[in-house]
Amino acid sequence: MSKVLYVHAKGGPPLGHALTRVAARSAVHLLALSELPPAVAAETGRLCASVVVPDAGQRGDLVDLIAQRAGEVGADAVVTFSEYAVVAVAEASRRLGLPGAGESAALARDKRLMRGVWERHGIPQPRFRAVGSAGDLRRAAGELSFPLLLKAAWSAGSTAHQIIRSVAELDSSWERSRAVMADSARLGYAELHVAGAGADFIVEEIVTGCAEEWFDGSGWGDYVSVEGVVVDGVFRPVCLSGRMPTVAPFTERAGITPAALEADAQERVVELARRAVETLGLENCGTHTEIKLGSGGRMWVIETAARFGGAMTVPQIEEVFGLDLVGMFTDQLLGRPVAWPVGALRPEDAEGAAGSLVVLAVGGDGEPWERRHVWDSPTVVRSAPLSGGSRLSVVSESSLPDGATVPVYDPAAGANTMAALCLLSADDPQTVVHDFGALVDALPELLPAAEGAVV
Repeated sequence: MSKVLYVHAKGGPPLGHALTRVAARSAVHLLALSELPPAVAAETGRLCASVVVPDAGQRGDLVDLIAQRAGEVGADAVVTFSEYAVVAVAEASRRLGLPGAGESAALARDKRLMRGVWERHGIPQPRFRAVGSAGDLRRAAGELSFPLLLKAAWSAGSTAHQIIRSVAELDSSWERSRAVMADSARLGYAELHVAGAGADFIVEEIVTGCAEEWFDGSGWGDYVSVEGVVVDGVFRPVCLSGRMPTVAPFTERAGITPAALEADAQERVVELARRAVETLGLENCGTHTEIKLGSGGRMWVIETAARFGGAMTVPQIEEVFGLDLVGMFTDQLLGRPVAWPVGALRPEDAEGAAGSLVVLAVGGDGEPWERRHVWDSPTVVRSAPLSGGSRLSVVSESSLPDGATVPVYDPAAGANTMAALCLLSADDPQTVVHDFGALVDALPELLPAAEGAVV
């Protein structure tokens, strides 16, 4: 039987979802670089042939650790679905002569390198500069136009994103973003292989989106993501996911599969994603490419990744399109034939729609909640104001335990201040958007007040 070393770290699709699907294809040996979610930990003994949780003293060089463990178990493939472990797994796979993202994996991880490649190939993107100090940021501000967006080069989940509106805000924004990255590292949301990655940033001009020219219905955000895979160096698009508007500065609130774009618009978006991915020279990996939608058909590539989309993107695709991306990708790494879609699947190919909502203490108007509340998943599932036929659940491994106080939203910390992750199934994409909007507005009324409830 084939053997797969599964490298677990924070981020990516829920571990419970991905692990069961890898285990259905192969014997799984789990190398856990992050704490196992309590909801999944009890199942790992049943699903895995072995589980290794190295302590800090055993880590050393991460590529060495992964390669050594893969050799010990005789792995035929090494897989991860975490943004923070992608580069290390790619390098370990290369060392072992196993298929993986390849030597260009860092280009799909470090936003400075990624944007530089796109600039040389004429890929449309916001104007940017790489920055590594407060002085770099001041110099970049003299070359770009305000407002600017400062973002960490190795971050995920909109962590350390800050809008800078004037020269007077430069130094304080730099200090705040550095502090947020340090806090994220302590929480386990940081690059695991590249030393000092928390000090690397880019600053970019903010381009103006225009969702209403791309979507017929209301409530959509002004960007989409193209979900796909690279097979032996060839990009294979799978589908598009849409968004609700972000929470300031640019924290994702919800993802919806499929994105309700017309066929010609989807084709143009997919073609831009293809250009962006193929310039990076990846070999075998999932991809998740975000594209901003502007007026008059303009588009800008924001970023891509050498892994599948996080949160519930992968389970959503499986629900509405019937594609087990994790299992299919495992088969690909093991050299088995895989029937990837011929082209990006469209809304008419879907069976209903699905979406995931990040619960943040921010209302639909973008304003923080006036009071503190306690997370209560049974109440939310039971009382959410949903359309007929819609079904809501809470992803326990990605949510606070019931009774925990919902964190105050911190714009600089982004998704680090989330309380829960909800999954919604509905008849069509527009219903998902509508129901999520209603749920966001209702949450402060549904959830119990916390002690000392005033923010």
